[in-house]
Amino acid sequence: MSNVFILDACALIALLAGEPGAENVKKIIQDAVDGDITVKINQINLLEVYYKVCNVYNQNEANRTMKKLKEFPIEIIIGLKEDVFNEAGRIKSKYKIPLGDSIAVAECIIGKGILVTSDHNDLEKIEKRESLKINWFR
Repeated sequence: MSNVFILDACALIALLAGEPGAENVKKIIQDAVDGDITVKINQINLLEVYYKVCNVYNQNEANRTMKKLKEFPIEIIIGLKEDVFNEAGRIKSKYKIPLGDSIAVAECIIGKGILVTSDHNDLEKIEKRESLKINWFR
């Protein structure tokens, strides 16, 4: 089993907002603090978190949130490597899912990680058809 977990934006949003499943995400973050696992998020998925906080609150709060998240043991993947770029394009084209989700899925497939998400509607079908492991936090 992989010890690399890739966060979908919804996982961080749930954690920050105290939504159902937040405790499961918190446990994953704690496991990273303890050094048991590695947690990553692509910059594009982090942008979704930033946008959501801006939309619900304001840009100042979004900036504070990003500063707070930098204290977490989460590696931010900057940009897209060519293999992730190609895989994300293939996944988006084949399954017609949002761009952010296709990037998170591609990061997991290429990096052999486990996706942390609650997006059952878009991702259950991909989990069954691709080499994708998912940790459903709710």
